[in-house]
Amino acid sequence: AGGIVINQDSGDHDLRIESNNNANMFFLDAGNDHVNIGTAINLGGVLNIATADNTPQLVLYSEDADANEGPIMDLWRNSGSPADNDLIGTIRFRGENSADEVISYAAIKSYILDATNGTEDGQYNIETMVSGTLQTRLLVSSNEIVLNESSIDTDFRVESNGNANMLFVDGGNNSVSIGTSTQSAVLTIHSEGNGYS
Repeated sequence: AGGIVINQDSGDHDLRIESNNNANMFFLDAGNDHVNIGTAINLGGVLNIATADNTPQLVLYSEDADANEGPIMDLWRNSGSPADNDLIGTIRFRGENSADEVISYAAIKSYILDATNGTEDGQYNIETMVSGTLQTRLLVSSNEIVLNESSIDTDFRVESNGNANMLFVDGGNNSVSIGTSTQSAVLTIHSEGNGYS
């Protein structure tokens, strides 16, 4: 009367469902408390979804015709003691290096800056691997947007339609150029039309 329960006695009994082409289309690993789709291998998550090709592994689909948001994906950290500077979610982009080690080459992170009711503030970071270390490349907080928060020697460049260096910040030389990547001062402005620089 209370529903259908499989493995009521909590025994170490796996559950496997085959599809036409995959012997492990659904695989419940009872001993390790994992649910797998498309594989019998524990890939490190409570839910593991695997494919042998480049087809999408997860699709969030909505047919709602109104103007509201959807589909929606929530990353929800339901902490009993939320506090300032809590890291509340991470999306990691992982691959292997030449030593067959799993590396996070990029990441998106979100933080609680202020957990006070009515004055909540959040922060959003985009990080990439630089010389073996994840570095913050873009930081969006309640009072500023920062490029290169980690202060690494990296340049910043904005192209216009006809100039590849319409705005160029030289990270190593602490200089800014407009219209050129060549610096002659802290600020260099170059114009091809009238020769001023």
